[in-house]
Amino acid sequence: MSWLQMKAKVRYRILILTLLPILLTLVSLVFITIYWNISYTGQQLFMKVKADLAVAQNTLSSLQTRQAAQLQNVVSSWAFQNHFQHMASMPSTEVFEACLSQQQKTLGLDFLRLVPVAEAQADPDLRQMLPKTEQNQAFSGLMVMSNQALGRLSPELAKQAIIDIQATHHANPPDVSKLSRGLVSRSVLPVADSQGNVFWYLDGGILLNRNTNIVDDIRDLVYEEGTLPARSIGAVTIFLGNVRIATNVPLNFYPREGQDPGRALGSLVSQEVEQKVLATGNTWVDRAFVVDDWFVSAYAPLRDVRGKRIGMIYTGFSESPFVHNYLLNILELGSILMLVLLVSGLLVYRGAYSLLQPIERIHHVVKGVQSGRNMRIGPLELERDNELSNLAAQFDLMLDQLQARNLEIQAAAEQLEMKVEQRTFSLQEKTLELERSVKLLNETRQQLVTNEKLTALGELTAGIAHEINNPTAVILGNMELIRYELGDASNLVEEEIDLIIQQVDRISTIIRSLLQYSRPGEFNAPLEMHDLSPILEETMVLVRHSISQQEVVLIKEFNAKCLVEINRPQLLQVLINLVINATHAMAGKGRIWIRTYDWYQANQSFENGHSPIGARIEVEDEGCGIADSVLNRIFDPFYTTRKDGTGLGLFLSYGIIKRLGGTIEVSSTLGQGTKFIIGLYQFAKENNDGNPYDGLHFSAATKDSEAQH
Repeated sequence: MSWLQMKAKVRYRILILTLLPILLTLVSLVFITIYWNISYTGQQLFMKVKADLAVAQNTLSSLQTRQAAQLQNVVSSWAFQNHFQHMASMPSTEVFEACLSQQQKTLGLDFLRLVPVAEAQADPDLRQMLPKTEQNQAFSGLMVMSNQALGRLSPELAKQAIIDIQATHHANPPDVSKLSRGLVSRSVLPVADSQGNVFWYLDGGILLNRNTNIVDDIRDLVYEEGTLPARSIGAVTIFLGNVRIATNVPLNFYPREGQDPGRALGSLVSQEVEQKVLATGNTWVDRAFVVDDWFVSAYAPLRDVRGKRIGMIYTGFSESPFVHNYLLNILELGSILMLVLLVSGLLVYRGAYSLLQPIERIHHVVKGVQSGRNMRIGPLELERDNELSNLAAQFDLMLDQLQARNLEIQAAAEQLEMKVEQRTFSLQEKTLELERSVKLLNETRQQLVTNEKLTALGELTAGIAHEINNPTAVILGNMELIRYELGDASNLVEEEIDLIIQQVDRISTIIRSLLQYSRPGEFNAPLEMHDLSPILEETMVLVRHSISQQEVVLIKEFNAKCLVEINRPQLLQVLINLVINATHAMAGKGRIWIRTYDWYQANQSFENGHSPIGARIEVEDEGCGIADSVLNRIFDPFYTTRKDGTGLGLFLSYGIIKRLGGTIEVSSTLGQGTKFIIGLYQFAKENNDGNPYDGLHFSAATKDSEAQH
């Protein structure tokens, strides 16, 4: 961390510690304000909408009272009494009907008629109101009339009552597609003659279906301009059942420019409101979903002249503008909070500057000491009793003591390093001397073991050679005798006789090789230039009898063109031994590759115009492979892992190749096979001296297997 980061870190800590109480206080005030707004403002909104509902109910009740007074004024008017007295016997004349029609238009009623007592008593709707007209007083109330009953009053009223029902969110699915009934505010007044007898009833009223004047008048009364926030929608609705029949709730809440918002006639009230108001008769004052938006709403049931719940009256206003203003207030309050915190932070930051300068200087010295510079804090231009001054003085004293101790440690370390170097040099010399002694001891021991084996082999070979030479001489003499006795008939078995003679010669050669290896100075095998391909062909013929009973396939790839100087019988002996070992490693089943190719020095090739230095022979099998622990012993005399092995095959083969100056390389992979590579120079490099293991190369990726011998 750099000094700037440290400086910022300390300042931020001071800033946080200073501003934390202010922040907690302001945040508490914000949450208190939010809580107060939610609880108080919400209560105020619900109280307002409840008061609006009361005004709407009183307005609707006043409408009915005014309607009854209007009928009373009609009956008391001079025109009505004049026509009624002159036409008491026939009041339905055209003149009287014209008078009533004129009064109907003047009073703004949808219908006004004079009904005989008998007809009134026969009308099932009017019959419900007649008992309430005692003492010749007008009675007004709400009534649900069928479309047929409205048609009898006026065909226009029956048509006006029909409203298409719309499926609405949060509402129950509609049962029918159209509403044909009408909700009527109806008044009835008994009309008495001069003797006080009632033979007529004056019947008048207003159809509330599609009557926008009533709901608009109530809305203008309770939601006049300035009582609601901008873009807030105040609405009044009259329901027949759960269907809006008169409303100023817009059909499109946010119309485009020039688009008529319409009225949500035929839409349904939400399911929760219907259950509480219509089903149980309670008043709803709460949030409610109205058509397409949430409103702060108040609903109250409407009852007919019999006291039965027939609909509802609604007042409310859209909630979203209040929520918008509420969030805007919170945003303003948060902005003020951030501004206060920012100003406070700047003041604290500037006030902490004088305190941070000494801290920055101390930190600068600490970083310099860490990087290896010899620095001290020195005086900080503060009072002597200041905590930072005391800290700086103590730190400088500690640095002085640390520097003195470091010098002492460095001197001791230099002395120790010199002693270690002296002791290390002496130890290295003794280690090298010990390694040379161990190497010489191992070589001497190996030579002694080899000499003992060769001595035993020489004695054994001399006895064997003496015992075998006599029978082979007898065999050879008798084969010549057989050929002589057979005469021309010997041509039939000429190949077999020649093969037996060749094998007898091979036995003699092997005996001479054993004697030569045990007594190298007494024998000198002749060397001649040979092409390797005929020798390898002869090898395959000689081993064919040995592998004829096994599932072994010999694959030859003879590409060598260079002649090499060798002893033919001895090379045959080596190749036959390697092939027989390969068959044993594969348990008599698999493939053996025999390859020859020209041998070039490193980084040389025939394509570059270079001449080969000799030829190479590869014998590769698909056998079990050779383990690492065994691979470095396979050329030891008398070492074998086969029960019927002698341990002399690879030993003698190595000796033959060694005397020719060649090389033998061995690579083996456990479980996949082994490859022997013999390198023969074009001109033999006879070598009878030196370590018998020179020229051996081992390469293996094995762990467990049986060696091939």
